Amino acid sequence: MNFPFLGKRREESRVHDAEGIGELLADCDLLRSQALREGVRLDDSVLSLEQLDQVLPRWRGDEEILSWLGNDAGLYLGTVIVRTVPGAVWAIRSDGQPVVRLASGREFDVVANGHAWAEDGVPELSQLYGEVAEG
Repeated sequence: MNFPFLGKRREESRVHDAEGIGELLADCDLLRSQALREGVRLDDSVLSLEQLDQVLPRWRGDEEILSWLGNDAGLYLGTVIVRTVPGAVWAIRSDGQPVVRLASGREFDVVANGHAWAEDGVPELSQLYGEVAEG
C-alpha cells in the first residue's frame, strides 16, 4: 500500500540492479540440491546443463517438487546463458516473468522451458542452450 503523505517507499536496490537480479535468480536451491544428490555439481557451465539432462527424473511423481524444480531448471538455464553468452541479460517482463534477452533483442522464457524439461525432459536444457547461443 502506498500512502503519498509518507513519502516515497524505500525500494530494495537489488530489484533494479541487473547483477543483483541475476544473483537472486541464480539461487535455484532445490535444483542444486537434487543435482548434488545425483553427483552433478552445478557450476553455471554448459557442461553442467548436459549433466542435468542425464539425471534420472525421480521428481516427476511429486507435483509440488515438479513445479519448483521446473522454475529452478529454467532459472538455472537462464543463469548459464547470461553468464556465458555475450550480451545476454536478465529482464523482467511487465507480467513479472523473468526472461533472458539476447543482444539482438530476442527474448527467451527460460522458466517455461524449465517446466517443460522437468515434466517431460524435452527439450533438453543443453539443446535449448545451443539454440540460444547460436543467436
